[in-house]
Amino acid sequence: MKDSSPTPAIEAIHLTKIYGGGNTEVIALQDVSLRVEKGEVVALLGPSGAGKSTLLTALGLINPPTSGRIVIGGQPVLDAEQPLVDLRAFRRRHLGFVFQKANLIPFLNATENVQVALEINDQSPRKSRERAMELLDYLGVADRAHHYPDTLSGGQQQRVAVARALANRPQLILADEPTAALDSHRGRQVMELFRRVAHEQGAAVIVVTHDHRALDVFDRTFNMEDGRLSSAS
Repeated sequence: MKDSSPTPAIEAIHLTKIYGGGNTEVIALQDVSLRVEKGEVVALLGPSGAGKSTLLTALGLINPPTSGRIVIGGQPVLDAEQPLVDLRAFRRRHLGFVFQKANLIPFLNATENVQVALEINDQSPRKSRERAMELLDYLGVADRAHHYPDTLSGGQQQRVAVARALANRPQLILADEPTAALDSHRGRQVMELFRRVAHEQGAAVIVVTHDHRALDVFDRTFNMEDGRLSSAS
């Protein structure tokens, strides 16, 4: 369930992202502010080039904004152009990412693909394996634990990718077009999975999507156009 506490999972304040300068200047984000609560799943909609992926990578501390402020779990992490924490270490420990392609490591099986996210944060191999198996079971793919990515269906690969994103118990999960390569049935299953993860695990989930067929699974939806964000519901 959504957490009604005063501390949101993430709060972005007046984010602007500018590429280039002079005649080649492009404003990809224009004064975007967004607050997402713990346990909430929200969608970002809008046409290609609207700024959705730019916003997602800014929130994920991958492509920091030109100006603005980001607070995650009550901790200020970025203010204007100045990082307030080690962004790489913070991403590894507090954020989870799911992309259009599962991007699983082809020479690791499903369990090992989840384990690696824990072991880079200094978890022991035994505890990492236990956590990986727990997540694969939670997401309904425990029977594929020893299978390699090329033997998994698209939907199964995305479930393993979600398990990997959940491995370190992140406060925030960011997903960029995670169902684009799936048919409508499997796409909806993945969207419903995000809702379950948000509501049961207490993580906030932000999903960039073009798929309007599964919008009923989201707590709120936002539209982006020309780098500006507006609430749709």
